[in-house]
Amino acid sequence: MPWQAKHRFARISPTKVRLMADMIRGRDAQEAVDVLSFAPNRAAGIITKVLNSALANANEAEADVDRLYVKEVRVDGGPAMRRYRPKDRGRMHPIDKRTSHILVVVDEEQR
Repeated sequence: MPWQAKHRFARISPTKVRLMADMIRGRDAQEAVDVLSFAPNRAAGIITKVLNSALANANEAEADVDRLYVKEVRVDGGPAMRRYRPKDRGRMHPIDKRTSHILVVVDEEQR
């Protein structure tokens, strides 16, 4: 049975988070935590928190934590906050402050 954790409306662009999500997809859970701990990106810290939450959910359901792997990592775009920057001659240029919905699913390996 897979266990999951979500972080919705994370204030970071989905493009930046997907780079880190691609690094851990399909890896062993502990290996994924190690990879993220050495990544310098801000997105790595956000995904680490979600991954640790999914591992805690699995541990609470008495799963074998040593056999867990990252089954799915999905990063979807959330609503963008629209802001405007004043420009020359009275014009305005839009700025999109993007948000992300992050889903991490862990499962036990079948032996």
